[in-house]
Amino acid sequence: MPRRSPSRPSRLSRPARRGLAAVTVALLAAGAVGCGDAGELQGAGATPTAISPDKLWPDLTPASSPAFDIGEVDTKVVKGITVPGGDIRKVDPVAVVREEITTHPGDYAEGTYDETARRMADCGRSGAAGSRCPVLKAYYRDLTGDGHDDLTLGFRQLPGNLTAVRVYTVRKDRLVQVMAYEDAVSGVELAGRSVIIRAPSEVAGYEYRLQWTWDPQQRAMLLTHDEMLRAGGRKLSPHPSPTSAPSVSPSPAAPSSVSSSSSSSFSAPASGR
Repeated sequence: MPRRSPSRPSRLSRPARRGLAAVTVALLAAGAVGCGDAGELQGAGATPTAISPDKLWPDLTPASSPAFDIGEVDTKVVKGITVPGGDIRKVDPVAVVREEITTHPGDYAEGTYDETARRMADCGRSGAAGSRCPVLKAYYRDLTGDGHDDLTLGFRQLPGNLTAVRVYTVRKDRLVQVMAYEDAVSGVELAGRSVIIRAPSEVAGYEYRLQWTWDPQQRAMLLTHDEMLRAGGRKLSPHPSPTSAPSVSPSPAAPSSVSSSSSSSFSAPASGR
């Protein structure tokens, strides 16, 4: 899917923004006079004039439909998976991944990610064999705002360094996939009603940061932010979500090598292990 999305221009016109700047200067000046010398206020200099964006090619006919169908709001019922009592925690994450592999044999058993299909036999085993299971720990949080937990899971697409991230909710006792994305993932976080994925960039010192947020009208997780940022150890704050949510809860059983902490973030392990 396309990496970049254009930024939205300011909604204030150029005269309005200049007028706003002039009012701000006048108010600051009035405040300084009213205070006298007691506070020893000093002017900060002239306020720079705000400049609105310049619109290019005004005669260009605006597009009315997207150039590519990238499935922004594709959702689907997961066939073959039951949700006992409507409780998503009773759904086996490994069974969900098995169902996806079965549904797409051209991608897995007979395709690019055949190693993922083979390693599914290691899921549920103990010791070194169990650590080869490509399914990562499942996490639970109410991302849709309906008061019930939703399921966020990931699994390695092997061979290679891709990680698939999926979000599922429950509708009328049926498991519904509301988000699907694959990338070379360096970190995943849950914040509010959002899923944040960080991925390496081909530009040294930078990384991609993508944020999906639940949209109640579309009833899907929409890609609301897609940006390239300078990489670093500082934890990135999410863009505001419509509402806050309780802290994330991990699955009781952890088939993968991801830490068993109940943190709201997890990172993908190195490929090929």
